[in-house]
Amino acid sequence: MASFGEDKSSDGEGSPAAATVAGGTHLLGFSDEILLHILSHVPSTDLILNVRLVCRKLAALCLDKSLTHTVLLQKDYEASEDKVKRLVKEIGREIQQLNMAGCYWLSGSTIEHVARCRGLVKVNLSGCHLTSLRLSKMLSVLQHLRSLAIDVSPGFDAGQLSSECKATLSRVRELKQTLYTPSYGVVPCCTSLEKLLLYFEILDRTREGAILSGQLMVGQSNVPHYQNLRVFYARLAPGYINQEVVRLYLAVLSDRTPENLHAFLISVPGSFAESGATKNLLDSMARNVALDALQLPKSWLNGSALLQHMKFNNPFYFSFSRCTLSGGHLIQRVINGGKDLRSLASLNLSGCVHCLAPDSLLRKAEDDIDSSILETLVASCCNLQHLNLSAAHHHSSEGPGRHLCQLLARLCHLRSLSLPVCSVADSAPRADRAPAQPAMHAVPRGFGKKVRIGVQSCPNPFSGQAVPQPSSVFWSLLKNVPFLERLELIGSNFSSAMPRNEPAIRNSLPPCSRAQNVGDSEVAAIGQLAFLRHLTLAQLPSILTGSGLVSIGLQCQQLQSLSLANLGMMGKVVYMSALSDMLQHCKRLKDLRLEQPYFSANAQFFQALSQCSTLQRLCLVSRSGTLQPEAVLAFMARCLHVVVCHMFTGESLATCKNLQQSLLRRPNSEFLRGRKHLALVVLLLTCPLICVALRPSEEEAGLSPKPGL
Repeated sequence: MASFGEDKSSDGEGSPAAATVAGGTHLLGFSDEILLHILSHVPSTDLILNVRLVCRKLAALCLDKSLTHTVLLQKDYEASEDKVKRLVKEIGREIQQLNMAGCYWLSGSTIEHVARCRGLVKVNLSGCHLTSLRLSKMLSVLQHLRSLAIDVSPGFDAGQLSSECKATLSRVRELKQTLYTPSYGVVPCCTSLEKLLLYFEILDRTREGAILSGQLMVGQSNVPHYQNLRVFYARLAPGYINQEVVRLYLAVLSDRTPENLHAFLISVPGSFAESGATKNLLDSMARNVALDALQLPKSWLNGSALLQHMKFNNPFYFSFSRCTLSGGHLIQRVINGGKDLRSLASLNLSGCVHCLAPDSLLRKAEDDIDSSILETLVASCCNLQHLNLSAAHHHSSEGPGRHLCQLLARLCHLRSLSLPVCSVADSAPRADRAPAQPAMHAVPRGFGKKVRIGVQSCPNPFSGQAVPQPSSVFWSLLKNVPFLERLELIGSNFSSAMPRNEPAIRNSLPPCSRAQNVGDSEVAAIGQLAFLRHLTLAQLPSILTGSGLVSIGLQCQQLQSLSLANLGMMGKVVYMSALSDMLQHCKRLKDLRLEQPYFSANAQFFQALSQCSTLQRLCLVSRSGTLQPEAVLAFMARCLHVVVCHMFTGESLATCKNLQQSLLRRPNSEFLRGRKHLALVVLLLTCPLICVALRPSEEEAGLSPKPGL
């Protein structure tokens, strides 16, 4: 910690520790406000156990309430059991908000130390090892608790909760429950709930293969009416049993809908048929409440007049994913003919193939949008921060200022944007276009030769071959939304080989013809987004060299999550040289997902990937792909922050098993130091799951592979 000062006995004022150093003022010369802002980015365990010992000034600042009241251990893989225990011992009395979500490597006895933080108001224990008795013991002493997040696993018994625990739960106002077994969990005890978040992850079968029932335990159905409930959210994983259990939750709300309900959101993959109870609930909501946020299963909205009768009050979130919502319905029922919706911050129209087309064109094959509908949407929802138009064909017809990108460029507050690839293509070139204008795809196509990794075959990203052209509508769009943090550009016909939260793999379709007009130059335009953190590119058939990726690596220095799938011609990985160059510059990249058939995960690829020093999670999906076990071992030995490595390739079963055994035979090597929480999966796309997990198991860690875009 020498960067904070070498003199540990100094108070940081008038001492060598605060002296001026070459290149500017010493760090301790900054004001306390600036130092506190800097220290807020230091992990809590490092802050209290290390930085605080540097000098007296830092000792005082590290104990400032702004730093000790909220402790975030979520995905802090350096937080060992010993560090967590010492942290709680040092500042447990000061902590008011504690987030330990996903700390699956911590034992139950370590989690029990949370009980020492008696001033806790908010605690997130999702993904942690909790039994009914341990939870009861902890909550019995947390009398100030108002927000709780837990998992409900098989074996949970609400009858083991003490009266003191139930008293604490009766005061909880916010509850997040992830259900891995049919149960109400602690919901019946939380009689003052204002916010209820439910995540249904119940499997249809047990480990032994027995079929589970969604019938809840006798005595658990006595759920009180929640008249204080303001937010209800339910997200379901695929499986009939999750739908069966959520119906029991909804049946309680259908008897008497809370009058203060402002947000009602249900996220369901696939179809979810209505029942008598859900119809009663929706009718009651339409009569008695005014919503700020709404998300319903597509079958509940398709063909119904529900939106006409639903009342909204300053809405901030709408999701109509995969609904048969036409442009006319969107304007009349949602925007109400151009009603001022400046309060709306998030709008999800993913898979709504007709939402930008007038009713008269629904039966036509043409996918051109009605620019007047989009213009009304943009004008009415001018403060949108999150917009999703993916999984549909949205084509723009000829006309200045009428292109989808040109209209979306008016939404200057956007922070996340998801578009189909075909929607960003320029209109067909006109015959009168000036011949001197540079072509959008000046990269020579060549003859599909294999590109060797390590050989610089891609053009300079700043040369004329891949520079984003100012004449491109996509370039202009990104120029007008400079603060975009998340961008998804996904082919309208894209189907992942390993879909996340999809009931079944859909049939793979060829890319949209207009997607052929989107290539390296458009990808290079993404480099304008200096604040970009999350990027997804999928099904871009006209990627020739991938040179645009290098521009992104050089200029998007905040990039933390990158997902690439099916780039270029199927069967040929032509962008590997550019990807290797890109990875050298991704110093903050934590998550990488790469889906590409016939991908060769060889030594050169893993050597380039080793340049990403902060990488934590890697997922590789490649039908008919290959990998080099020695390269994987060398990569894992160099990148010590990697804790999740999923590889779905076409290698043989013997190769996968041998790789796992090679990892297990290294118990005393540098590879395992600080990596006890590693979960590694190596398998074939066509074979059962083979898993190597170094304490705890991957299943215990909650890291079952769910790759997907």
